[in-house]
Amino acid sequence: MASSEGGSSDTGVDERLMALEVKASFTEDLLDELNRTVARQQQQIEALARELVRLRGQVQEMGEQDASGDGTGSRQEVPPHY
Repeated sequence: MASSEGGSSDTGVDERLMALEVKASFTEDLLDELNRTVARQQQQIEALARELVRLRGQVQEMGEQDASGDGTGSRQEVPPHY
């Protein structure tokens, strides 16, 4: 009778071990996917940061052109009748 209980216990341990291995496998897959997502987002952040620097440069150039008063700036004066 003790040997049948021992076999039952081994089966329970095997099932629990199998369940843990499955969970570990899914966890590894999830971690890999999250790592890929973070890497992709980092690339997007870096591209956006470069675009921001470029746009700030353009805005600064436009402001310098307007401040120079040469009439070629992007802002035009409103006519006096407005």
